[in-house]
Amino acid sequence: MALIGKGFVGSWGLVAMIGVLAAGCRAEPAILPSPTVAAGAVVATLTPRPALTSTPAATAAATALAPVVVTATPTRDNGGQPTATAEASPTATVEGMIGPDNFPPDVNPLTGEMVGDPALLARRPIAVKISNAPAIVRPQAGLSRADLVFEHYAEGGLTRFTALFYGQDVTLVGSVRSGRLIDLEIPKMYDAAFGFSGAAGLVRLMFRDSPFFERIISPDFGHGGFFRMPDPNKAIEHTMFTNLNNLRAILEERGQNTPPRFGNHVAFRVEPVAEGETAGRLELRYEGANATWVYGGDGRYWRWSDGAPHLDATTGQQLNFKNVVVVEAHHEETDILEDNVGGGHYSIQIQIWGEGPVSIFRDGRRFDGRWRRQEPDHMLTFYDNEGNILPLSPGNTFFQIVPLGFDGLFVSP
Repeated sequence: MALIGKGFVGSWGLVAMIGVLAAGCRAEPAILPSPTVAAGAVVATLTPRPALTSTPAATAAATALAPVVVTATPTRDNGGQPTATAEASPTATVEGMIGPDNFPPDVNPLTGEMVGDPALLARRPIAVKISNAPAIVRPQAGLSRADLVFEHYAEGGLTRFTALFYGQDVTLVGSVRSGRLIDLEIPKMYDAAFGFSGAAGLVRLMFRDSPFFERIISPDFGHGGFFRMPDPNKAIEHTMFTNLNNLRAILEERGQNTPPRFGNHVAFRVEPVAEGETAGRLELRYEGANATWVYGGDGRYWRWSDGAPHLDATTGQQLNFKNVVVVEAHHEETDILEDNVGGGHYSIQIQIWGEGPVSIFRDGRRFDGRWRRQEPDHMLTFYDNEGNILPLSPGNTFFQIVPLGFDGLFVSP
């Protein structure tokens, strides 16, 4: 795992009291009842990223957060906006391509698929934080119904998911776990609500001060919509779940279940625009977790986790996705203490802004290029090394977020 060493990086001078705050504010949130419980190759230049601001109380105790950014594209000014830079001109419109600009009203911009009822797209996307470790949390509930899933390092070599639901809902999602720094970015990318349970103290303050706080639903802030499903074989932190209908009802009460305004779009095409390399199997060896995808010849990749088929508890079926996208981004270990296990683990800032290497796996083939995200409200978009658009296959997408220079990806025909 290619991390810059923990410590005081640039203006990351966090005084001792912030470490105490980050650990001490990680108390188990109050349990609130649910209204209904349904069954069922490395970039060349280094530029500084500006502050991740928190509350005035936190600011008084620490200077603005500004770790090193590894990127060849825009830096962000003190207002959090990228500076203007020239982009490569994208490919002219390709026959059969949906997007990045021409989405019909009945096509989901996150999947490129038609929906039976266009009214589904007039609602807010909802991102939910879902556990992936220890293995006892599997099978999780609801992942197969997500339009997008992000897997990323949490800490201690383990990974965690952020699942984004838009085109369809599900009545059981979980287990729901604590948010991470990457979740300050994903809701902005998709104009989404965000549901989670728990956060390190300073991270919680950042969520509270985020521009999408009105779209956050969490027991951390006294919100309902979550419930426990006790299990004698699981620690209590693995028993929190939610129902997307509950979360949408809360958004409705706030006037927040409104159509999203996407800053940009990805493109989709049934057939790839290039031949690509044969890729029938890919394996990602994170430090403390293993993810394997096998192409089934049905246009979908099927997932194994730590050697076992990865199932969805709501269906009993193995997870399968049309696209698996491996995104390399700079990982910065911060001074925000997440836990005291084994001497302590610290929050990782995963810098999914600017640009970096990407490998897209679709239709049993691999396509390498670059990902870009130029503005806070932009999605990740994909280009080949000549600047031409790389479209995804219409359908759901699983993002595997890995550090720059990741050497744990193994691909075979």
